Amino acid sequence: MAGSDFAMSRRTLLRASALGLVVTPALAACGSGDGPALVRARPSLTHGVAVGDPRSDGALIWARSDVPATLIVETSATESFSQVKRFTGPLLTPATDGTGRIRVNGLPAGELVHYRVRLDGEDGAGSEPVTGVFRTAPTAPADITLLWSGDVAGQGFGINPELGGMKIFSAMAARDPHLFLHSGDVIYADNALEESVTLPDGRVWRNVTAEAKNAPAETLDQFRGNYAYNLTDDNYRAFNAAVAQVVQWDDHETTNNWYPGGTVAAEKGYTERSMDTLAARSWQAFHEWMPLDPKEAVDGRLHRKISYGPLLEVFVLDMRAYKDANDANTAPSGAILGPAQTRWLIDGLRDSTATWKIVAADLPLGVIVPDGKTAFEGPANADPGAPSGRETEIAQVLSAIKANKVRDVVWLTADVHYTAAHHYSPARAAFTDFDEFWEFVSGPLNAGAFGPNDLDPTFGPEAVFVHAPPKPNTSPLEADYQHFGEVRIDGRSAELTVNLRDATGKVLFSQQLAPGRN
Repeated sequence: MAGSDFAMSRRTLLRASALGLVVTPALAACGSGDGPALVRARPSLTHGVAVGDPRSDGALIWARSDVPATLIVETSATESFSQVKRFTGPLLTPATDGTGRIRVNGLPAGELVHYRVRLDGEDGAGSEPVTGVFRTAPTAPADITLLWSGDVAGQGFGINPELGGMKIFSAMAARDPHLFLHSGDVIYADNALEESVTLPDGRVWRNVTAEAKNAPAETLDQFRGNYAYNLTDDNYRAFNAAVAQVVQWDDHETTNNWYPGGTVAAEKGYTERSMDTLAARSWQAFHEWMPLDPKEAVDGRLHRKISYGPLLEVFVLDMRAYKDANDANTAPSGAILGPAQTRWLIDGLRDSTATWKIVAADLPLGVIVPDGKTAFEGPANADPGAPSGRETEIAQVLSAIKANKVRDVVWLTADVHYTAAHHYSPARAAFTDFDEFWEFVSGPLNAGAFGPNDLDPTFGPEAVFVHAPPKPNTSPLEADYQHFGEVRIDGRSAELTVNLRDATGKVLFSQQLAPGRN
């Protein structure tokens, strides 16, 4: 039962049926191996609840059941739930690993919404409820707080019970944000976990372990189990229940540095080496376990626009599913977004009426990220000259922003496991047909810290601020080098402030941006 709580044997199911009971291995997807599963007569919400992709009238609510049951959500303006609006969701079944979601709507804009989730079992038994809150998007100018980061449970660093788990999620929750942009690497499917990791200085990192984390994920159940594992963390579940998320994916949801048509290197020991096959399984698990609905995204995939009132729109990119092969990346043209997504982004930015346009990129633009000795992972290719390879699509977007006189575009990203503020200017660039802009990097959330990487001069980036560890793969024991970013928009002045923070919430760097000048 590597990945699914529903993955019970026929013998077990028959025995349970004979006893009039339902077998519920509540955390079998991330099983401790401590013995047989508990037996319950009612459905259970196994991994908390989550909120995603909010709108002015509601949001998506996600949950998971251990047995077939109907998802029920009630919303209220008050914590007492004295008056409720009831929504009946889908039947949660093994086909989706017990997961499901429903969009609650018809709610007032710009308000705090209390919600509670329960399950109705097929035999009439109901689950205990789980409650949470979220804010609907405003329709008038209002203060907005958005957090972003990425990279959860990587490089062998999982949930450490001696630290109280992934405490950075509690630090983020304390900021009381309206939105959280998860910039990718929401799991590390390719990173197994050991019970302990001895660090270079002799200290020992302890991990909660799980069957699905014993080896790199190849099967659908193993991918599912990686999501289940992360959600055994109390801090993460509490954060999910109280903060609306905007989620994207990167490479470690599948395997390191994957691209369509690729093959996993033989020395990595995979039985299934086709990156396309692994990505298809990863994609299914991602959409099952994350609070988003592919039917609401462009072409049923991932890239989409989140409108959050007159001051903010977020353009969520997919820089993974349409990219070309990792090579020298110096051809006359290349793909990191693909033609259709490139045109969607250009048109969307041109047509946006929001004051601030945030582009959520799962790979940084000018940071050189190698894949081996001669290949490159992201847009940058270490060639200081004119755009080539994947840089050509980035150049197309930047030129269109200038030509269309789009102002106040800010790029947010993660991926490289440190935090930085990059200012791009044509005055420093080999390619000059664009307006200057800012890119902010943050991460990791609970993974090894690295960096900093070199910058490619093609678009003239300057590292105005960098905070990275002195040694590669610095453990999360060093909270200074775990990071999240914060964007605050003032509802009156429309000024945008970016704060780069460490895992304790301490501000490391701030940058204020006035509307109409960027």
